[in-house]
Amino acid sequence: MEIILSPLKYYHYILISANIVITILSAWHALLYKRDPKASLGWLAVILMFPVFGYLFYYLFGVNRIRTRARKLTGKISFSGFIDFDPVEEPVGIPETLVPLPDDYAEIALITNTVTGLPLTDSNSLQMFHNGENAYPVMIDFIDKAEESVFLSTYIFRSDDAGKEFIESLTRAKKRGVDVKIIIDGIGEYYSFPRAGSLLRKNGVRMARFLQPSIFPPSFHINLRNHRKILVIDSEAAFTGGMNIGDHHLADDVTNPSRVIDTHFLLKGPAVSQVGQVFADDWNFLTGEDIKIKSVESINDGSAKCRVISEGPNEDFNKLATILIGAIASAKKRVAVMTPYFLPNRDMISALQTASLKGVSVDILLPEKNNLPYVKWATSNMLWELLQRGVRVYYQPPPFVHTKLFVVDDYYAHIGTANMDSRSLRLNFELALEVYDKDFVALLNSHIESCKKISKPVTLKEVDSRSMLTRTRDSIAWLLYPYL
Repeated sequence: MEIILSPLKYYHYILISANIVITILSAWHALLYKRDPKASLGWLAVILMFPVFGYLFYYLFGVNRIRTRARKLTGKISFSGFIDFDPVEEPVGIPETLVPLPDDYAEIALITNTVTGLPLTDSNSLQMFHNGENAYPVMIDFIDKAEESVFLSTYIFRSDDAGKEFIESLTRAKKRGVDVKIIIDGIGEYYSFPRAGSLLRKNGVRMARFLQPSIFPPSFHINLRNHRKILVIDSEAAFTGGMNIGDHHLADDVTNPSRVIDTHFLLKGPAVSQVGQVFADDWNFLTGEDIKIKSVESINDGSAKCRVISEGPNEDFNKLATILIGAIASAKKRVAVMTPYFLPNRDMISALQTASLKGVSVDILLPEKNNLPYVKWATSNMLWELLQRGVRVYYQPPPFVHTKLFVVDDYYAHIGTANMDSRSLRLNFELALEVYDKDFVALLNSHIESCKKISKPVTLKEVDSRSMLTRTRDSIAWLLYPYL
């Protein structure tokens, strides 16, 4: 007796077969391209355990299409079998003007030279601002005095009172003939309505949204965000640091329920060109347009040697994490870290432990109140590893402290936008500025010490006395930290 299958039966088998093939290919892709074993194992579990939804979720959130797209725009794309790669850069060397660097810091400089391919610039000056009340008026004043160009990139741009002041200033600059270009992150812009980008465009200001979410074609990335905060004025001055644009950074107002404590920095000198080039690369990535960044002359009274470290998932090499670990390893007296989100990878945990064991004073300052509670839970799960090796951890009192500082000994520091977590060091686009300067580092150390005096030390006994329910919650958050 001959069995005849109906057309619906054929479609049924075809769909099942297609689902199996796509599931296998998706799992294979995660196995090949995910570098972190936790992330790879997690995505494999999602793809294999949830038919259809698993690989669709992986396609939307797990596939890094940024690297390929960026290289197509820059022409830097090469393949070897299934793995795309860039050759390791040759060290650019330390310029003769930097020979006076102490030997210990010359070693760090060589690491960063090799990793970034950028020279260390001399004769820069830096100014530090606390909270929006001090930083915003200076930034707006620079915009109002701009004669040639204003390039602004930010993760969050609110349309509240502080945001509207920036919008008005940028609009005035545009009307007087200044070249104004704005980059706002595609998700960060949704923190307020109406969206700041829409208001800017309405006023005729050029702006681009970074990886804006869309349904058709489907594109939505929780990670791969542009977390950089850049303001470059006439290629002569640049601002960077932790501050976005919005009323929440007006922290001096104790009646502000959403206030956030933070720092921002004004940079003058040759390093401004490097900051400007980061903006230019991002603008080219989004629009295909080229921006020529002028070289900046040395500042006669500037003593800081600076270099920009641009980090992002379009890179093959985890530049910033590598440099931080190298700097920690070179420490002789002190390492101080102030960050709102602290989820270091295993290599960095080991570096901090080793530094403490060899007699280096290691201080970690974290916010007691975190705007992302699950990140604090995950952090709580790993603090014992540092505390038992002599690393000192402090919780800064509310309100939420968003400041990001990294200091080694009395001569080396990082400022900028990066946190010490997987999102900043692997998944988002960040900018850090490394600084070699005793006076500036002394200023940062003084600020850190003043924060320590009002902070609560975290003890090993306190961490060990957490309830079983709290431990379970913290352990789950830690398990999921590559995706936080």
